[in-house]
Parts: sequence; C-alpha cells; structure tokens
Amino acid sequence: MEQKKVAILMGSDSDWPVVKAAAAELKRLGIPCEAHILSAHRTPAAAAEFAKNARAAGFGAIICAAGMAAHLAGAIAANTTLPVIGIPMKGGAVDGLDALLATVQMPSGIPVATVALNGAKNAAILAAQMLAITDEALAAKLDADRAAMAQQIAAKEEKLQAELAAL
Repeated sequence: MEQKKVAILMGSDSDWPVVKAAAAELKRLGIPCEAHILSAHRTPAAAAEFAKNARAAGFGAIICAAGMAAHLAGAIAANTTLPVIGIPMKGGAVDGLDALLATVQMPSGIPVATVALNGAKNAAILAAQMLAITDEALAAKLDADRAAMAQQIAAKEEKLQAELAAL
C-alpha cells in the first residue's frame, strides 16, 4: 500500500514561517507532504476543489492554518471526509483567540481537529498518528519518538534530583 500524503494548506504566505514546522516534522517522519496557499474567502472554489479531490490525489489528512476569521479548515472539512486538522494562527485584534474559536467551533457533522495557536508541529504529529493507524512502520517511528521524550525527561529528573541533593 502506497503511503498517504499530508496536505498543508494556509490562507496566506504570511503563515508559512510558522507552518513550515509541520512540513519539517512530516519530512522527518518520512511522510510525503505538499503545501499550498488557498483561501476560504479569496479562492473558495479552488479550496473546495482541492478538498473534493484530496482523497483521490493520495492524501490521508489535511492540515489547515489560518488566522483571524480562520475559516479555511472548516471550508475544507465541508468538502471532504478526510481528517482535517486546524492550526489557528496568532495575530489580529485578539492575538489568535478569534482564530482558535473559529477553528474549534464547528457544526455537528463537520469536525475539525484543532491544535494550539501556532501548533504546527503538533498538527503534523497528529496527522502522522492518523496515518499510523494503518502504517506499522510509521507507528514504530512515533513510538520511538515517545520513548526518546521519556528518556529526556528521566535524564532531566535525575539532574534535578542531583542538584536538590547537593543543596
């Protein structure tokens, strides 16, 4: 079975400095990805067309980053049954709270998984976890990452305890 790709969509090129962390994480995990600028408001037909054809184009999940009104993830989710992960972007009058609420408050039947403000790396990891449901090799990579994180915390705990004992 050919590995599914992940699409990374952003409403504006100004989102790229944050969103590229998702592309880097996907590439580190060996997951093919594409990135595109599509707007729910300025290119609604193109965004809908992308979503409608995403499954046939080999995508297994779609990550959408948008700020302020942040309708991109919802507009994409309305046009596909693939998992959609929203990254609300910081900025605007309320520093991203509007984007967070617009991304997370979806109507029943059209879900969008939502990560933290500017949470590009977590969006990529969540997409990888979704793909790993049917990809044992990818699941093993994610398990190894978790084990490495646990080892890092254990080393930090050991250092803390040594410093505490030396007081």
